[in-house]
Amino acid sequence: MALLGNEAVGRALVEAGCHIALSYPGTPSSEVLPAVVRFAREEQVDVITNWCANEKVALEQALVASYTGKRTAVIMKQVGLNVAADPLMSAAYIGVLGGVIIVVADDPGPTSSQTEQDTRQFAHFAKVPVLDPSSPAEAMEMVAYGFELSERHRTPVILRTGLRVCHGRQDVTVRKPRVIERPANFPRDPARWAATPRHRYKLHIELNKKLAAIAAELEQDQPFIELSAGDAKSPVAVVAAGHPFSVLMDLLAEHQLTGTIPILKVGIPFPFPRAVVEDFVDRHEHVLVLEETDQVIELLLNDRNQVMGRHDGTLPDEGPLDGAVIGRVLSDLLMRHGVIDRPWETTSEAAGLVAGLDLPARPPTLCAACPHRASFFAIRKAGGKKGIYPSDIGCYTLGVNQTAVDTCHCMGAAVSFASGLYLAYAHGVADDRASRVAKIPPIIATIGDSTFYHGGLPALADAVYADARFVLVILDNLVTAMTGMQPTLPSGVHADGMLGHSLDIEATCRGLGVRSFEVVDPAQVSVMVKALKRAVSFNRDPQGGVAVVVARRPCVVDAPLSFERHPIEVTDRCNDCGICLDQFGCPALSKEGDQVVVDPNLCGSCGICVNACARGAIVFQQGDES
Repeated sequence: MALLGNEAVGRALVEAGCHIALSYPGTPSSEVLPAVVRFAREEQVDVITNWCANEKVALEQALVASYTGKRTAVIMKQVGLNVAADPLMSAAYIGVLGGVIIVVADDPGPTSSQTEQDTRQFAHFAKVPVLDPSSPAEAMEMVAYGFELSERHRTPVILRTGLRVCHGRQDVTVRKPRVIERPANFPRDPARWAATPRHRYKLHIELNKKLAAIAAELEQDQPFIELSAGDAKSPVAVVAAGHPFSVLMDLLAEHQLTGTIPILKVGIPFPFPRAVVEDFVDRHEHVLVLEETDQVIELLLNDRNQVMGRHDGTLPDEGPLDGAVIGRVLSDLLMRHGVIDRPWETTSEAAGLVAGLDLPARPPTLCAACPHRASFFAIRKAGGKKGIYPSDIGCYTLGVNQTAVDTCHCMGAAVSFASGLYLAYAHGVADDRASRVAKIPPIIATIGDSTFYHGGLPALADAVYADARFVLVILDNLVTAMTGMQPTLPSGVHADGMLGHSLDIEATCRGLGVRSFEVVDPAQVSVMVKALKRAVSFNRDPQGGVAVVVARRPCVVDAPLSFERHPIEVTDRCNDCGICLDQFGCPALSKEGDQVVVDPNLCGSCGICVNACARGAIVFQQGDES
């Protein structure tokens, strides 16, 4: 089959006899769990799948299921591992019984993440073996190997895929799935599963012995270690890991240099196969290390005198190692040592043509007819220039284009930031509550429905307890839109499409002690503005508190037929004030000369932009009865 890398990983999990696969969606990892659902259904094997509230919850469920003997997998992106760090650290000490694979998709660049952190460093820190595939096909092999390694040494194993492995496509060999019959059997062992701090010390000793045993095994069997052209007489050699290895091999093939440069591929960077790598380095005069995104192999080498890479500035300290970067660095290195006589061309013809077009720079923007645009327009109307607008991770981060997003940090931080802002503005004000709440600026935070359940609940509980004063707008578009339209907890839909129990947002908020709660349709802009102003008033009431407004309207991409169409036009009343372009920012509106025009190919006919023109120049087309 020709499969996307994430699909290949999903297929491999099914083939390896995985019993339970859990995830929280996040680009670039989102396609793995749907692939598990698809292939399990096609092959008629029993795999339990689910989208979880967050990565910590998913990993904890998988770990305890492994204690009963089940093979489990957890899928997340690299910043999701931060959320799951607490159970991961303990899992290394306590160990597992059934195999546990933690698929973590890194995002060098980054293209859709807050950081471009390197999960291999996290694995080293957590003392958990990490596999680093260079291609979708190798990722499939590593899944099967990882389960065996996990069960042999009773340790969780990380499969660290990068963006270009996740979203690359390759012909891969598929096999019939293994069916592993293991009825759940939880062995009571409090000394391990509920270990006290003193016993954790003993478990740490066991963990270090495990790692030494795994390292010895890697040195002897050398899985996923590949030596190419080991006898080639070249002053330059390369140690490569992950996707940069595939880029390197493509470049050498393109320039007819295959087999002329010694190359050592390292597929398991931790535990580090030290003897193999250092023996290779010692045998060559100049060694370039290619790895993404940070130094791991370089840092683990005892002697780096002849090693070039990130530590000496040969390679950049940030960003992906794509063909242009590796091509430029390797070309310079080979020229310097007389292997080639002229530099390589590292800019593709297509890239050159695009550069010559002088295309205008356009920031990412919310889709035409996106309900979030209406929400942010109302938020700015209600909060004004003095308002402060913390936000969160999701499509709605793009509200920054409408000057309605002031901060974006990590999942759930919008709620904590709103609380922190209140504390900062309350500090130094008179002790009585009335004085404090009267002088704070409007603080209106925004968070998505999925992100709210991922990281917003503890922060909201804390805010209610602390009597913080802000408005939380939950942007409920009924789906996890940014990462691929996965169902949310309020939807009650599971990863396999089966119906479970839906979580009501209002009941959740009231259960946390929220006393001011309204649900509005953001398309009714004036109604939402009034609701927000009531919420701000509740903040400033000495007997008030945190207020929640839910802006509920389906995602236009996920449910394009969910709303009535109201075609609009721009009349000659337009005076080119720019408010509709700068503050509303719909991509269907643009400027031709001194006139704003509507692009019918982009317009979603939601009609919300009628609210964005103070002069009434944007109107419904004649014949529309709205």
